[in-house]
Amino acid sequence: MLVRSEMSIPLQFGPLKIASQGYLASAIQPLILASERGDDLAPVVQAITHDFGFDVFAHGVMLTLRLEAESQVYMFSTHTRAWLQVYDQRAYIEVDPRVHALLETSLPVIWDQGTFRGKSPAADQFLDAAMSYGVASGVAIPVRDNQGHASMTALSSATPALNAARLGVINRRLGEMVLFAQCLHEISRAAILQRGITPLSRGTSLSGRERECLTLASRGLTSDDIAGRLQISPRTVEFHFAGIRSKLAAANRQEAIAKAMSAGLISP
Repeated sequence: MLVRSEMSIPLQFGPLKIASQGYLASAIQPLILASERGDDLAPVVQAITHDFGFDVFAHGVMLTLRLEAESQVYMFSTHTRAWLQVYDQRAYIEVDPRVHALLETSLPVIWDQGTFRGKSPAADQFLDAAMSYGVASGVAIPVRDNQGHASMTALSSATPALNAARLGVINRRLGEMVLFAQCLHEISRAAILQRGITPLSRGTSLSGRERECLTLASRGLTSDDIAGRLQISPRTVEFHFAGIRSKLAAANRQEAIAKAMSAGLISP
C-alpha cells in the first residue's frame, strides 16, 4: 500500500540572511527571496520538487553550532512523519544505499530499484520499506561547504524504474537539481545559525541502535571499537551519535551519556 506524501515539517523560519553574491540564478531566485522575506518555504520547495518530476524531497544536514560542541542532525522534508519515524527507529541509515553511495563520491547519484536491488538482504528490506512510502527512485545529491558542514538532498518518486525518457530529463536538469541542493544547504544553515531552530528529532525516543551505541560508549569504547562490535562503519557510528545528541540536546558524547543515564535510558 502506497503511503502518500504530505508536508510533515514546517519550513518557515523567519527572515534569513543568505550569503549570495552577484546575480541570483533564476532557478533558485524564488527560494532565496522567499527565505529572505521569511515566507513559508513549503509551497516553493514543493513546486520546485514537482517541476523536477519528483514527489518528495528530504534534506539532512549535520552541523556544529559551537566550537566546543559536536555535530547534530537537522532534517527538512516533505515526507510523512510516519516514514521518518520508521527510518529512524529501524536505523535505516546503516543500510540506506543512497547514503553509502554518497560517502564514496561527491557526485550526484541517480538511482532506481535496479541500481541497488540485490546488493544485500538488508538493503533490499530497506528498498521494500521505502517503496511502500513512495520512495522508489530518485536523485541523491551531496553538498559540503567551505566550513566542512555536510548535507544530503534526496529527490524521490514512487516510480520504481527510470526509463530512457525519464533518465534523459533528469540528466538535462541535473545541474539545476545540484543548484537546488546547494541552495537548501545555505538556507538550512542560515535557519540553524541565525534563527536557532532545533532539530526535528529533539525529545524523541532513542532507537535501539542508538541505545546500543550509548551503552558501549559509556563503557569506554571508541567509535572504532563500537563499529567493530556492531559490524558497522565508524562513519555510521558517528551518524548515530549525531542523532543521539540531537534527540538529547547534548553538546557532546559525554553529556549524552550522562543525560541518558539520568533518564534511565541506559544502565551504568
